[in-house]
Amino acid sequence: MGRKKRPLPLIENLEIIDAGAEGKAVGRWNEKVVFVPFAAPGDIVDVQVFKKKRSYYEAKITKIHQASSLRIKPECAHFGLCGGCKWQHLAYEEQLKYKQKQVKDSLDRIAKVSYPEILPIIGSENTFYYRNKLEYTFSNRRWLTDFDPSKEEGGPEDTNGLGFHLPGMFDKILDIEECFLQKDPSNKIRLAVKGYAIKNKLSFYNVRNWEGLLRNLLIRTSSTGELMVIVVFREDESSQIEGLMGFLKESFPEITSLMYVINGKRNDTISDLEIHLFDGNPFIMEEMNAPVEGQDPLRFKIGPISFYQTNSEQAFQLYKTAFEFAEFKGDELVYDLYTGTGTIANFIARFSRKVIGIEYVEEAVKDAFENAKLNGIDNVDFYAGDLAKVLDESFIEKHGKPDLIITDPPRAGMHEKVVRQILAVEPEKIVYVSCNPATQARDIAILNEKYEVKKVQPVDMFPQTHHVENVVLLELK
Repeated sequence: MGRKKRPLPLIENLEIIDAGAEGKAVGRWNEKVVFVPFAAPGDIVDVQVFKKKRSYYEAKITKIHQASSLRIKPECAHFGLCGGCKWQHLAYEEQLKYKQKQVKDSLDRIAKVSYPEILPIIGSENTFYYRNKLEYTFSNRRWLTDFDPSKEEGGPEDTNGLGFHLPGMFDKILDIEECFLQKDPSNKIRLAVKGYAIKNKLSFYNVRNWEGLLRNLLIRTSSTGELMVIVVFREDESSQIEGLMGFLKESFPEITSLMYVINGKRNDTISDLEIHLFDGNPFIMEEMNAPVEGQDPLRFKIGPISFYQTNSEQAFQLYKTAFEFAEFKGDELVYDLYTGTGTIANFIARFSRKVIGIEYVEEAVKDAFENAKLNGIDNVDFYAGDLAKVLDESFIEKHGKPDLIITDPPRAGMHEKVVRQILAVEPEKIVYVSCNPATQARDIAILNEKYEVKKVQPVDMFPQTHHVENVVLLELK
């Protein structure tokens, strides 16, 4: 007979001492780190371990003996289940302190380089309703909470839901009543679509069996007041599609771009599929102030799959920081790595001699050229391709040695080949914009060979979460 597995421990009176990685709080027990979601530093709690690793445990709260003085009442009724806003129970000032600490810890523990005092984090004016894009998922297997009417005897047998994936569960959706992330009419549209679908018996997707008509709902808002809605269907059921899209057009005349997609694949990405325009324009317009007052704002055309920073107001603060760190004289050749749709390149182009943007996604490069044209900018050039391959000696020979490199890589940071190539090129300055201080610190450790850190500025783009952006200025030693 096999040995019986030992039950995982219930830890009593655990003191929470820190807010750690991935938004989980941290305690220590028997020399091991214990990660606890939805706890706050200063809590005394009982926790049940549900995952045991050699150096740490993961556990969930079963009882709060003493609540931390840092705790506040979360705004959202879905807090504690939804994986979105894991820090809603912490006062915003405290969230900012822990984000600032995250940047400092990464530089100390991973980069291990000397740096000047970190500038105070730039907080977000809006701590709710700050996102300009949300994607909801339809499911015929919504998560049934303890007080769900479907659980009552004789209650409705409806298990359809429209909302967000529960953390770590690919097949369970938390049905959302009200979300505090995107301003209205986002909530109204989601509830109306769900109501229409149930009333008209449209089937919700089942991810396990790959069946059901309704898959996803995407809503994009913009600071100009334009509004894009995309409904993703699994199959081309024209009368049902016509019905729902017509209902949206009639009920929400403020939608300026109404589209739908037929996705019969097993994954949710729509970037490789045809996007059908039902009504309005195939894009929305976004505006961003210029980095210097008195200049016309920049305009950006956002299509259904265009990338644009999801917090428009804070994106301006982020790019303005990068602009200020660069201290343009006007004669610089700038390389903008991981340029995306050319937002940073176009933001700084008027203040430099020339900007060359490189980006992996070809669609994004098309958007970047279009955005430059839209803003009457003609001193930018964009190239598509894998940066580790594109940014080689022949590319530098052809386009010239940059005076400044701005880099804004994805969460994984820069490919080591790219970091080595930057070291070989030796620009005077590097402005490193990052959405992950840990991978940024790893890259800075390599750049330390020739560069020193001159300025560090954290920016909060995602209130109520543990995420933090960070801008670092590096100069040749």
